[in-house]
Amino acid sequence: MKIVIAGGGVGGLAAALSVARHGSQVVVLERRDSFSELGAGIQLGPNAFHALDRLGVGEAVRQRAVYIDELRFMDGTTGERVASMPLTGAYRARFGNPYTVVHRGDLYQALLEACVAEPGIALNTNCSVTWYEQNTESVTAITDTGRRFTGAALIGADGIRSTVRHQIVGDGVPCVSGHTIYRSVIPMERVPEELRWNTVTLWAGPKWHFVHYPIGSGKFLNLAATRDDGAQNVVVGRPAETAHVLTEFPDLSDTARQLLELGTDWKEWVLCDRDPVDRWTDGRVALLGDAAHPMLQYAAQGACMALEDAVLIGQLLSGPAEDTPQRLEKYQAERYERTARTQWVARAMGEQLYHPAGDAAIARNAMLSSFTVDELYDKVQWLHGARVGGTGEHC
Repeated sequence: MKIVIAGGGVGGLAAALSVARHGSQVVVLERRDSFSELGAGIQLGPNAFHALDRLGVGEAVRQRAVYIDELRFMDGTTGERVASMPLTGAYRARFGNPYTVVHRGDLYQALLEACVAEPGIALNTNCSVTWYEQNTESVTAITDTGRRFTGAALIGADGIRSTVRHQIVGDGVPCVSGHTIYRSVIPMERVPEELRWNTVTLWAGPKWHFVHYPIGSGKFLNLAATRDDGAQNVVVGRPAETAHVLTEFPDLSDTARQLLELGTDWKEWVLCDRDPVDRWTDGRVALLGDAAHPMLQYAAQGACMALEDAVLIGQLLSGPAEDTPQRLEKYQAERYERTARTQWVARAMGEQLYHPAGDAAIARNAMLSSFTVDELYDKVQWLHGARVGGTGEHC
């Protein structure tokens, strides 16, 4: 059986691995002229590593990752430590895997190397899928140059502006959040030794927050500063002047300001997502990852959800070709509630935890500081403790 995948990002390559290791041939169609990944740091919870292990690339990603000791929540204006969640012994014992951070390119490279080594996967560049046609036996993806690729199923893993989604759902352009994020990656040697924390640290302020953590095996520091500035236009990776970034966060406490001032070569994005929808499938076509359930980064679960999707869809597509539509419907039914909840939680975290001001910020600090470590673990159990696709070592 042959499966066609539109999109060669993290979700598309993970799906290709999952499908191929269940015995099908896979054709991946990437719109760009190379298989590569933009971006900077990314957080991977234990649920992501469970999926990566199922895909057979868990160890490759672990070798590139930084094992984080703690998630730390700070008041960005006073410098007060509000709450922290240890991520070492008890956490790893409870959730069965570490919490790590990694450069997005390192995660992508591990998936790409595995796909290149898999004889059942064909990787194609300069193939922008614009439409599909299907009948009772097959589906054909059609590119902007008129090329046609036919298989038993088409997986739309073509991102938040998915053309496959447009044909299935037709819900227009993504929702612009009104939040601008500025990103920079700097050599760790430029960071004062006393600030080289092995933590994911978040400084929360009125309508802004600032996150930093080590990546690249600890050789770099990832900086990400977000402003709720009411931005209305989509921006993707545009260079930003350092002076502008610094003026956007005037109330940062001293330590956070010191770290922000280290940033160079800033780039900015305006964050977008979509409302959950309960229709990801159309006969032999299904959506995956950001094409199905794009979310804001505040729950640090976008890539994790795509990896989980990939594990399940590969398992479900291992059956007879004639049952493909029913299997894709089962995939959507099993994934919808979890991913929709994560989308809503990500939005709520931005509004209720990261950006409150005044009395709302005081109430937030009081609430977070009241939790014990075990209570914090309980709060993330549904998210970090998930085991999609069973308990085997890999697909």
